[in-house]
Amino acid sequence: MREDIDVTDIIDELSWRGLIAQSTDETQLRKALSEGSLTLYAGFDPTADSLHAGNLVPLLTVRRFQLAGHNPIVLAGGATGLVGDPSGRSTERSLNSVERVGEMAERIRGQLARFVEFDGPHAAIMVNNLDWTAPISALEFLRDVGKHFSVNQMLAKDAVANRLSTAGISYTEFSYQLLQAYDYLELFRQHDCRLQIGGSDQWGNITAGLDLIRKVTGGAAHGLTVPLITTATGEKFGKSTGGGALWLDPERTSPYAWYQYWINTDDRDVIGWLKTFTFLDREEISALEEEVAERPFRRQAQQRLAAELTTLVHGANETTAAIAASQALFGRGALDELPEKTLRAALSEAGLSRVTGDLPSVTVLLKESGLCSSLSDARRVVAEGGAYVNNEKVQDGEVPVSPTTLLHGQF
Repeated sequence: MREDIDVTDIIDELSWRGLIAQSTDETQLRKALSEGSLTLYAGFDPTADSLHAGNLVPLLTVRRFQLAGHNPIVLAGGATGLVGDPSGRSTERSLNSVERVGEMAERIRGQLARFVEFDGPHAAIMVNNLDWTAPISALEFLRDVGKHFSVNQMLAKDAVANRLSTAGISYTEFSYQLLQAYDYLELFRQHDCRLQIGGSDQWGNITAGLDLIRKVTGGAAHGLTVPLITTATGEKFGKSTGGGALWLDPERTSPYAWYQYWINTDDRDVIGWLKTFTFLDREEISALEEEVAERPFRRQAQQRLAAELTTLVHGANETTAAIAASQALFGRGALDELPEKTLRAALSEAGLSRVTGDLPSVTVLLKESGLCSSLSDARRVVAEGGAYVNNEKVQDGEVPVSPTTLLHGQF
């Protein structure tokens, strides 16, 4: 990661990386950033027990501000997670129990902590908004916070207006922006926090917080959103090969599957994603951009993107294992040298078939696994030299499958 970003050029850096979707007065924000270290925050609701790839965009942006000499706060939404944000949703969110939200908040706190530094001159702070929201009674909240909000303005917010035009919205989700605005007010009071960062769908909630700070304290603060990422083909960003979300939790998305997602990035997306998700500098990214233009078949940009992000999220050892598994599955490495966990993850992505009972020959194995339609088809494949078992070419298809050839006793 770069450690040399000057405090006065972070806005230029973010602009070059395509990381600014909306901002309050940019001139005033630049001025505030140039005057010294600024405290900023980004919040993450526990809607699942893991963060996903999309959460990295605001989270890594917070890290960029820290590298530029500013002081980050990362917020786990133990309170807002109980209510549910209507932004980007066409229907009401199913509410989780208090206990479940608490468990998920603790899990994502651990993930958030991996992406910012908690020591040094610009040490990050971790907070949970349940700490200041839970003690307030409903009457206190309505009197002290609700009185500062115009229903007309709340109805005009995109998230609310979109829902009102389709499925409607409950009072619970309608009130979400009050809770997020109160978070900003509390962090402004407690830590002199003067910048909130979020996805572009959070703009209405962020501006609600700015209004509340101004009305309650007379103070001024700033807001900045990062774009929601889409692919060049129009597909939803962050869906794994299995069709589900691309999770940061290795138990939900294996490091191998994570690596494979990024290495399969479209040429049209890869440079933008290098800017968005890595800390490579302009010179390095420009060189990779030339590679994509002149020698796209080498896929060097994709390899660098996959390696950088797998190391960032899972560590260098998992990156090495994922690369080794990729090479072994395509015959350029030894399958028997792969750890069982990595091999299982790789095979699960490629497609697993379970075969039971005796296997008197390789031809039977080819048929029973579904790789060949019949025994005669299997014999033809063997005769043509197209059959391999664990990367070893099959010379005689009638040879029994020995248990000693099984990887980890089963593959």
